[in-house]
Amino acid sequence: MLETLERAAGETGDDEARLAHLGALEQKVLWLACWMIHNANHLRPHRDGLKVGGHQASCASMATLMTALYFDVLQPGDRVAVKPHASPMFHAIQYLMGRQNREAMERFRGLGGAQSYPSRTKDQDGVDFSTGSVGLGVAMTLFASMAQDLLVEHELWPARRRKGRMIALVGDAELDEGNVFEALMEGWKHDVRNLWWVIDYNRQSLDRVVPERLFAKIEDFFKAVGWRVVTLKYGKLLERAFARRDGGALRQWIDDCPNDLYAALTFKGGAAWRDHLEHDLGHLEGIRELLRDHDDAALGRLMTNLGGHDLEAVLEAFHGVADDRPHCFIAYTIKGFGLPFAGHKDNHAGLMTPDQMAEFKSRHRIGDGQEWDRFAGLEMDQDRLQRFLDQVPFGQRTEAFESRPVPIPATLAAGRRTTRASTQEAFGRIMGELARGDSELAARIVTTSPDVTTSTNLGAWVSRRGLFSRHDHADIFKAEQVASPIGWAESRTGQHIELGIAENNLFLMLAALGLSGPLFGERLLPVGTLYDPFIARGLDALNYATYQDARFLLVATPSGITLAPEGGAHQSVSTPLIGIGQPGLLSFEPAYVDELALIMRFAFEHLQAPDGSSVYLRLSTRPLIQPEREIDEELRRGILEGAYWLRPPGPDAALALVGSGAVLPEVLEAADVMSEDEPGLGVLAVTSADRLHEDWRAAQSARLHGRREERSRLERLLAPLPPEAALITVLDGHPATLGWLGSTTGRRTYPLGVDRFGQSGDIPDLYRVHELDADAIVSRAALALVETRRRMTGG
Repeated sequence: MLETLERAAGETGDDEARLAHLGALEQKVLWLACWMIHNANHLRPHRDGLKVGGHQASCASMATLMTALYFDVLQPGDRVAVKPHASPMFHAIQYLMGRQNREAMERFRGLGGAQSYPSRTKDQDGVDFSTGSVGLGVAMTLFASMAQDLLVEHELWPARRRKGRMIALVGDAELDEGNVFEALMEGWKHDVRNLWWVIDYNRQSLDRVVPERLFAKIEDFFKAVGWRVVTLKYGKLLERAFARRDGGALRQWIDDCPNDLYAALTFKGGAAWRDHLEHDLGHLEGIRELLRDHDDAALGRLMTNLGGHDLEAVLEAFHGVADDRPHCFIAYTIKGFGLPFAGHKDNHAGLMTPDQMAEFKSRHRIGDGQEWDRFAGLEMDQDRLQRFLDQVPFGQRTEAFESRPVPIPATLAAGRRTTRASTQEAFGRIMGELARGDSELAARIVTTSPDVTTSTNLGAWVSRRGLFSRHDHADIFKAEQVASPIGWAESRTGQHIELGIAENNLFLMLAALGLSGPLFGERLLPVGTLYDPFIARGLDALNYATYQDARFLLVATPSGITLAPEGGAHQSVSTPLIGIGQPGLLSFEPAYVDELALIMRFAFEHLQAPDGSSVYLRLSTRPLIQPEREIDEELRRGILEGAYWLRPPGPDAALALVGSGAVLPEVLEAADVMSEDEPGLGVLAVTSADRLHEDWRAAQSARLHGRREERSRLERLLAPLPPEAALITVLDGHPATLGWLGSTTGRRTYPLGVDRFGQSGDIPDLYRVHELDADAIVSRAALALVETRRRMTGG
């Protein structure tokens, strides 16, 4: 028997008693999960007429696996990503352990209730990793394990604390997601440890039964990257049946049974199993004897006794892990196990009818009014069961750690001052200066990049801080005296994680590093770099990262058609709109080095603020002439709050030019051309359209709630302009990014920007083709002036 079952726990007693307690909890978890879903769909008022849903079948296939994990196997340091559709199972388990309340379960999938899919930020019962975007929660556990390794190797891990296992409960259809296999490759490269993926192999996805022998391919994939694969195919009942006369033939018959036939027979029940076995194996005396020994109900139980539904088999497998090697458990299960539609190919979104639920309720011995009782229907001493629950190891864990803030220096140095510089170059210099020093900020920064480290100007940082690896590896080029400005020594204390070219992996790595504080108790400040257009490649993972409030600095460079000769495939268009539209991500697009230094310092503080978020910097390779100026408090506030006047407007200005990022030279050139005819022309520099938009929305909300004098920063900035004055907005990105600015004060706006794919060329040609050059700005301004003066004169 299992070592864990041999541990006496007060009155819980021996192995059989422990299994009995776990078996009772398994049934209780299944009941509560199904009742929670039923209550939401059939008993709660539906004011909008929409189906609520809840995936009873997908919950049922996980009941045994989750019972074994949460009530026996998991230790306080372990972290779990729960299969999205098993959310009700998770909430039911937390309810039994006293970590979830009845009100939240009664409001499942309703406002303020338990969430449809586990959510770190919206659920109250200790979700480790948000799930819901299929496959991303699975891969997240791998990167969390890497983050844990980094903390350990950097001696930021308490000496007596055990390393936790990062565990993913995986729906087999989640393995259709390519990001899972991208993550597996990255884990292999970094020798990932302390990682379990438990695959709920019920062989059914949303629309179909999965292809035959998929398990073999799954096994091959995992073994190829160094994982140990443990297959849980048969339970103890079937193993005993296989040991009988002609049992080998029965095993072979089940092994050869097509997935869709197995599912159909499961749904039809014992009589259907009997018909097929008599037809195919009835000539064998041992099989005839087995059929005589089992009535239809018992035969149905026997033929569906898969490993993933057998507590003893599951516990043996989990407790059989003796090392920190990554493990993949392929647990054969039945979708809807124990429910009236078990095995049916259409059961994914199926719900028990009221009549079926009444029968299910009776089978679980639940009386009317007892539906939410924690122990109703269980034929065992409730005090003993409660004592058993009180001693569950996982029940003693800390849900989230508090980590102290990292102090940020008063200023961030950018090295020597130059007349011309790009924001990408300046970013590299700021990071290089940080790497040169010994500040706590520098010690807590971890950088990462998908194979574009040098081309995004992280070279100086990496040369001084090194690459992180669990195994030391010298820089061979340096050892062989091959000249290179960049050092690539790998060590346990390195602070850069080099990733392959997979943006999903970048954002999941940033998410894991950005949650190191609440997950592991030690705050890291992750900085990730990539090419700006390739944000779109990993957008799902970026959304996933910010959804669970991971904090990181995302530096995207180079950007826009300003990249010029690289061509349209590398020229971003819509990323500024992503910056505005993505929750949990505050975006900036500075033009000058002094702006960038201020914004980066602000970002490192904002990452740590209770009401903060991640930050996105959109940078450029275009060198700009740097303004000679001292940053006073007013200018500093303007840079950080999103906009400031480079050239304040005159009192009679009929027009203002608004520019953001790399195109400011063209905006200023156009202003110079027009200055003689329009001496009061103003030039507004926008450093963050996102901050301006957020602030404008907040001011509108304040006015709506009675604070009628509240004005946004943008409204205050535009106040000196006459009411009829127009705006020309310009950026190297989609024109809608700034095209809304005039609406804050009812002004006509003429937006210039990029709304189609770019092409190869130099900056003058591309700016001319896309109407971003000074001539285009002047032409648009002339049109605006004609229309504006007509409005001002009433003509």
